[in-house]
Amino acid sequence: MEPSEYRAYDGLGLAALIRRGEVSREEVFAAACATIEAENPRLGAVVRCRFERAEQEGRRVDPGSPFAGVPTLTKDLLMAIAGEPLAFGSAALVDWRAPEDASLVRRLREAGLVILGQTATPELGLMGITEPRAFAHPLNPWKPGHSPGGSSGGAAAAVAGGLVPLAMAGDGGGSIRIPASHCGLFGFKPSRGRVPLGPQYAEVWQGAVVEHALTRSVRDSAALLDQINGMDEGAPQPLPREEGFLAAIARPPARLRVAVSLGEPLGAPLGTRLAPEVRHAVEQAAYRLEAMGHGVEWCDPPAEGERLADSYLTLYLGHLAADLAWISEQTGVPVGRLDIEPSTRAIGRLGRWLSARDYELAKRYWNRVARAMGEFHRRFDVLLLPVAATPAPRLGELYPDAGKERLMALLTLPGAAPLALKAGMLHRLAREALCRTPFTQLANLTGQPAMSLPLHVTRDGLPVGVQMIGPMGDERRLLALAAELEADSGWGHRLPRAASGESRADPG
Repeated sequence: MEPSEYRAYDGLGLAALIRRGEVSREEVFAAACATIEAENPRLGAVVRCRFERAEQEGRRVDPGSPFAGVPTLTKDLLMAIAGEPLAFGSAALVDWRAPEDASLVRRLREAGLVILGQTATPELGLMGITEPRAFAHPLNPWKPGHSPGGSSGGAAAAVAGGLVPLAMAGDGGGSIRIPASHCGLFGFKPSRGRVPLGPQYAEVWQGAVVEHALTRSVRDSAALLDQINGMDEGAPQPLPREEGFLAAIARPPARLRVAVSLGEPLGAPLGTRLAPEVRHAVEQAAYRLEAMGHGVEWCDPPAEGERLADSYLTLYLGHLAADLAWISEQTGVPVGRLDIEPSTRAIGRLGRWLSARDYELAKRYWNRVARAMGEFHRRFDVLLLPVAATPAPRLGELYPDAGKERLMALLTLPGAAPLALKAGMLHRLAREALCRTPFTQLANLTGQPAMSLPLHVTRDGLPVGVQMIGPMGDERRLLALAAELEADSGWGHRLPRAASGESRADPG
């Protein structure tokens, strides 16, 4: 199999070829490795490869499994493989080895996926861009001078660049949906607790983080969710394994009631300015849905942008402080001497001074907005809104500059962090961190399923996704709607030509 042919199929398409004997698993594996070796030096999507071990694991793949030996990549964050490096995008953990497989990794193998390596992430997954100091910065395959987004930027660059048909990703505040939007991919965030994070974690960021994938086709995303969903042993939520996600996309959903919003209650308090192309993408998606027979009405979500951002950042700070303490424990290096980026150190310092009272009050707001969204969905089946305020930013545009880093360094001085919190530093951080992406955290706080759909490309050749959020636990209807839009728009042919050739999903 030539790399150009390999890049033309989605995951299930490759699996069908393998099962029919038209290509062997070994040929697919060789094509994937050759593609990564040829393209990754330019893209910077993959931070480490494990071809030898992957080849051994591939020999044990059940040919009757759903993915039958299809290659994939995991993220250099949370997705542990026993005995292998997992750096969390940080120089502080470059020598750390995971003690055991993550539950997700085990399920990927059972599904017949072969893990070829790990993809780039910002340090500790903290940013909506992927520019870690310890590793190469992945490029956006649509325009190499632009960012693929974050924190699953390496995964997005790998899929959009044709290295693999699907790559694993995580989403704690938009980290699947933002890269999907910037790279013209389908990005699906399941409901809270749907995909297990064990055994290392019960929840990450109080349940805001959910793992799944970035894919080229809806059916790959749905088939994967069939295989990886359901609680693992000792999980905090009693969510048994379910089936039928792939089956749900076989037919369009019944007429849906769709609320359309430009996200003003979320973005305006943070000073967000919506790019005209983003507005156009949302409006065109609304027109498309209406033409398909769905009911469309303009209505904003019942959320207060500033309070939502503050409550999100409050828990973000608290968890970062705990993460740095864990890194110190694992490496034997005091927190103050960890090899971490200046912004990570400063934000972690603020987190150390965060009170338990403020932390709990922030979490209580999550419940309030979740209840309000539950009531909202009595009236509407789906909420349509932007993913990000702009198309993909240029590389380096959103990373803290030297001046900001010097200011952040002052927070490490004795007594500076508690004074900064009293002076409103949290509000300032929220505005700066979320001004470009204030629309995605809502679904993480409420736990709802959400997705980014690649329905628009700007005149400058950059993709713009639109976001859709459904009621808690209603992944099937969202996936069915996504498949209907995929068929109507033909987005599979919009991948960068160098990566896709003539992209196709084999019907078998």
